[in-house]
Amino acid sequence: MTRKLSERISLPGFDDMPVGPTGREKHEFAAPEPLKSHGPARIISLCNQKGGVGKTTTTINLGAALASYGRRVLAVDFDPQGALSAGLGVPTHDVTTIYDLLLNGKVDPKDAIQPTSVEGLDVIPANIDLSAAEVHLVNEVAREQILARVLRKVSGDYDVILIDCQPSLGILTVNALTASHGVLIPLECEFFALRGVALLIETIDKVRDRLNPAIELDGILATMYDSRTLHSREVLERVVDAFGHSVLETVIGRTVKFPDASVAGVPITDFAPEHAAAKAYLQVARELIHRGAVA
Repeated sequence: MTRKLSERISLPGFDDMPVGPTGREKHEFAAPEPLKSHGPARIISLCNQKGGVGKTTTTINLGAALASYGRRVLAVDFDPQGALSAGLGVPTHDVTTIYDLLLNGKVDPKDAIQPTSVEGLDVIPANIDLSAAEVHLVNEVAREQILARVLRKVSGDYDVILIDCQPSLGILTVNALTASHGVLIPLECEFFALRGVALLIETIDKVRDRLNPAIELDGILATMYDSRTLHSREVLERVVDAFGHSVLETVIGRTVKFPDASVAGVPITDFAPEHAAAKAYLQVARELIHRGAVA
């Protein structure tokens, strides 16, 4: 009888085994070739209606990892908390933000783009003003497509646009999904995070049916994984059972280095480049390129 995933990975030193945490054969995805030209961007929303699952951390570090492979990346802070902007050391006050672009079609999106300390990675910042956007957009014509119109103006300058969504399924998240070619779902290896995934998938399906027929699920990324706990292993097992190869092979472990890097205002790939978490996000970038989710 085939043993359960939780039994297969409970042995000490499983990181050295040919089978990875997701129960599949481990692959070391090759470093991608440099791009001969840039743009138009593929737009990817990082989305989960539960907070604290690693959306912002993933947006920051995946963006930095893709930039390290020569991709031009624009990260869009689409959360009123502005954590993405802060995590990359980008100012959020007295600057043009995504809120201004949503509410005023005459503002040039290029005026909102801020460089970061990472070469090839730019940000459109957000601040608490964005919390009022849902109220203002209610009476707008084609309100679900406003972000798509904004990003269309800068898409040609980038290879990838990553949208860090807020933890809800409101009109801002629907805007992000309507603008996107793909969705990456960071999923904390915890039971309550797992419960909401079906609702999120249902929302993506509705957006595909009614607003954006081209949207695809690029993958589910397991985050905050702790191989020492049975709970983490069982949650990961259930995710793989339910979603199969939609679950990325790469798993992001739990580490205090992430908040340390956030305080420093840099990605973990710069803050602690030799750390396992930094290498994991480089592996995520390579895996997404291998899957065709990113050029």
